[in-house]
Amino acid sequence: MKNSINIVKYSGDIVPFNVDKLKDSLRRAQANEEIIQQIVAQIESVIYDGITTKKIYQMAFKMLKGKSRVSASKYKLKKALMELGPSGFPFEKLVGKLLAHEGFETKVGVIVQGNCVQHEVDVIAQKDNYHYMIECKYHSDQGRFCNVKIPLYIHSRFLDVEKHWEHQKGHEAKLHKGGVYTNTRFTTDAIQYGKCVGLLLTSWDYPMGNGLKDRIDKSGLHPLTALTTMTKSEKTKLLDKGIVLCKELHEKPTLLNQIGIDKTRHKKILEDSEALCKNN
Repeated sequence: MKNSINIVKYSGDIVPFNVDKLKDSLRRAQANEEIIQQIVAQIESVIYDGITTKKIYQMAFKMLKGKSRVSASKYKLKKALMELGPSGFPFEKLVGKLLAHEGFETKVGVIVQGNCVQHEVDVIAQKDNYHYMIECKYHSDQGRFCNVKIPLYIHSRFLDVEKHWEHQKGHEAKLHKGGVYTNTRFTTDAIQYGKCVGLLLTSWDYPMGNGLKDRIDKSGLHPLTALTTMTKSEKTKLLDKGIVLCKELHEKPTLLNQIGIDKTRHKKILEDSEALCKNN
């Protein structure tokens, strides 16, 4: 192993290369140990001071794809979330489906009456006495974080909606909460403010052990953009139809016909979709 190799993160921060982080991300993708050792050895032999995490990711992904398509799809989850754009609506649908999988009744993209004004809300989720108003902040650039202005703004909107909800019949015993979901990360201030006012905050890796990456892995609700067996334009056609999950392809294979994918390619796409649907 080369000593004191510094790498450049998406945020521009310079940190020492941590081989354990690379191994962990490959294990999360369920690559077997032999493949992990091969990839790590290859990367350690070529990295240099000042290499970007993006470059390291690209090398690891390419090697993994040659050995296991499904592991490569799991490995590219963060990038797959970035590829749900550009509108952000597919990300809202993904969040709605995650919450529905967790037992919530959900509505995506709804107009909600507040005490003062109407609000367009990304996801409304209800289960038992829980009633959530959730905003989704989607970024197509990993270096963009949610700063404190976002939870400040969402909280003020939530307070207006909550005031209206509290006067509705049947809401007396309900626990109302506002929330922010993002596919990147929150700044420290954003987390501090969100915790202080009681917002539900979910990002790529927050809360620890229950962020988007963990919940997607557990539920098997992988975005179809993770598939390595389809082109970008084919994925875009499906996203335009409102399809966001591998699970939806697995459940309705005729979608592939609808976007003009040749029959000879269906088997690989559907095999990978099915494998990604399995809960970890």
